[in-house]
Amino acid sequence: MDTSFHMSLPCSSIKDTKNFYVNSIGATLGRHTQNWIDVNLYGHQMTFIKAGKFDFNNPNYVFEGRILPSFHFGVIVDSIAWKEIYNRFKDTDLELVTKTTFLEGKLGQHTSFFIKDPNGYMLEFKCFKKPNETFKHS
Repeated sequence: MDTSFHMSLPCSSIKDTKNFYVNSIGATLGRHTQNWIDVNLYGHQMTFIKAGKFDFNNPNYVFEGRILPSFHFGVIVDSIAWKEIYNRFKDTDLELVTKTTFLEGKLGQHTSFFIKDPNGYMLEFKCFKKPNETFKHS
């Protein structure tokens, strides 16, 4: 299975983060707003979310009306693998954030779910409706 890595991290400055990853590292800019950016780091999706001065005790943000963990990482898989993984976890006692479709009908539409690992980290499994839109922006 061909997969891409996805990681989301809080940052204090979108401008400085964009400058570092795009201009210094050579990553390409993907979808972005004033509060978050996606960069294509050698085929992997890195998301940086403006959190100002942050601590990891309260690392959440709101995206499309849903409260999500800003500190999380995960994998982008195809729809068949996503369904298999989701079905494996949905009836367990593990802490699972139910599947949600984001950006429905828009560029970058994807379905995700989060699961908490034993260390308290949130792991996201993400599947794009159109895989070629992972890094595209308008």
